[in-house]
Amino acid sequence: MIGALPFPNISPEIFSVEVFGFTLALRWYALSYIVGIALGWQVMKFALKRSTIWPGDTAPMPVAKLEDLLTYIVVGVIAGGRLGFVLFYQPAYYLQNPVEIPMIWTGGMSFHGGFIGVVLAVILFSRRNQVPLGSLSDVVALSAWPAIFLVRCANFINGELWGRVTDVPWAVIFPSDAAQSCGAAICARHPSQLYEAGLEGLLLGLFMITLAFKFKLLKSRWAMTGVFLAGYGIARFIVEFFRQPDAQFQSVDNPLGWALDFGAWGLTMGQLLSSPMIIIGLAILVWARKRA
Repeated sequence: MIGALPFPNISPEIFSVEVFGFTLALRWYALSYIVGIALGWQVMKFALKRSTIWPGDTAPMPVAKLEDLLTYIVVGVIAGGRLGFVLFYQPAYYLQNPVEIPMIWTGGMSFHGGFIGVVLAVILFSRRNQVPLGSLSDVVALSAWPAIFLVRCANFINGELWGRVTDVPWAVIFPSDAAQSCGAAICARHPSQLYEAGLEGLLLGLFMITLAFKFKLLKSRWAMTGVFLAGYGIARFIVEFFRQPDAQFQSVDNPLGWALDFGAWGLTMGQLLSSPMIIIGLAILVWARKRA
């Protein structure tokens, strides 16, 4: 395809070593989670040290509690992300192969599942440590964007979750056989992973940081949570128009991969899962601002 960009030759593995006959590898995907969560921790630390941006000019919890919170979040992300992928995207396959469910190193994580896992982890931490749930939710929401950005970049490096076929000048020729299954010798696709990194990660993150530290939106409990839910939902909903449909929903009769089909139009699974986030996020934001 004229004008298409070649896929960069970046190995998904940063390095690998043999230990007692087993291969241990560090992948960009795993590193993106590790670094993203570490950066998010620094964002939370930075916010908690600034008492004037919180209700009553008092941070909701001491910085010393962040390590415990981080443990809850990591468990929530991994368990929720994996179970979300299993239940939302390939339940029939994993019902027949349950032993593969915990094999997260083979790939397969759902943002929406990970989000549910983090919600449950935050609620549990709040109750056990008597931290105001609204402010705790807000600081976690404020810190999510670095991990989202880096994980989407890792998706691009892995050559997965690519976009629909296109002829835009910045289209990318992904190397996998599945990416080439477009009825042509060579086809190029939207680098939708990078669209997501920019919209869901950088743009949403900069917007939330501005609201938190310049406009002190954290003083309105739950408002930042509402901004994140609505902002991520809108960004993901938009990107789904450029992202390749999930294979399990795509067929000859359903080439656009609608998970919910209304005939002339429909919703992809990503849009279906993001729609409640948008509605709930906007409702929480309006409610929080009215309470302020």
